[in-house]
Amino acid sequence: MLITRSIRSRTLQALCQVEKKNDTKNLSEKEKTTLYRQIIVDDQRRFLFCFIPKVACSNWKRVIKVMQGTLDPESKGKMDHHSGMTFLQDNEQNLARLKLKHFYKFMFVRHPLERLLSAYRNKFGENIGDYRRRYGSKIIRAYRPKSKAREAFMKGDLSITFEEFLRFLIDSDTSTMDVHWKPMHELCQPCAVHYDFVGSFEQLREDADFVLGRIRGNSTVSFPKRQGYYRPTTPDTLISELSKVRPIVLQQLVDKYILDFALFGYSAPSLDV
Repeated sequence: MLITRSIRSRTLQALCQVEKKNDTKNLSEKEKTTLYRQIIVDDQRRFLFCFIPKVACSNWKRVIKVMQGTLDPESKGKMDHHSGMTFLQDNEQNLARLKLKHFYKFMFVRHPLERLLSAYRNKFGENIGDYRRRYGSKIIRAYRPKSKAREAFMKGDLSITFEEFLRFLIDSDTSTMDVHWKPMHELCQPCAVHYDFVGSFEQLREDADFVLGRIRGNSTVSFPKRQGYYRPTTPDTLISELSKVRPIVLQQLVDKYILDFALFGYSAPSLDV
């Protein structure tokens, strides 16, 4: 596992050396706004956490809230993801830059395709209302024959397939994407922000314990165990779902998210297009 961390670190360093956006000063205002919205600030413990949706960010927010005393450690209910938290966007620009320079900075990443499948299952499967209403009809109109689309609308069924979801991502501008499927590197800008630690979802327990050993101070907080009801998106689940997707669509998707694969050391699936 230490080898994996080392490889990811060296890969980031090597690729970021040729990246023009190697400092937050080189980011556009839109890129900087996105980044600052994703970074949680803890002034007492002097750390910054850039959270990526579908990469254990809810548990990390829970841990931080418990450390800060704004959440009962025994709380099991739904958590407000923003109340009681400070984000880098809440800081004046010069102060934000000082914190980016001097605070301990960390982020966590996940295999790009597993993250996308997790987002699809959650937003268009479990959490069906809002996201199906917001995107379902648009995706159905764009990627189904008119007769099939008409049939779905008559039934009031806005369910979409995984391939339809992926085609929607391929045709979307990443700068305006929902954060749940926006590329990880665009959310956290790992070339412009020199993170002290980049952990992974695949080694979550060990990496989380490592970070907590660095940031929790006198707190006794520990990273939450996975709940029994949780249905994780696993490599086997991904293989099963990808088998239903045409190779040409997968190739286009990999091309779309290629920097997430390259920067964070993930292998793209073997494709026979």
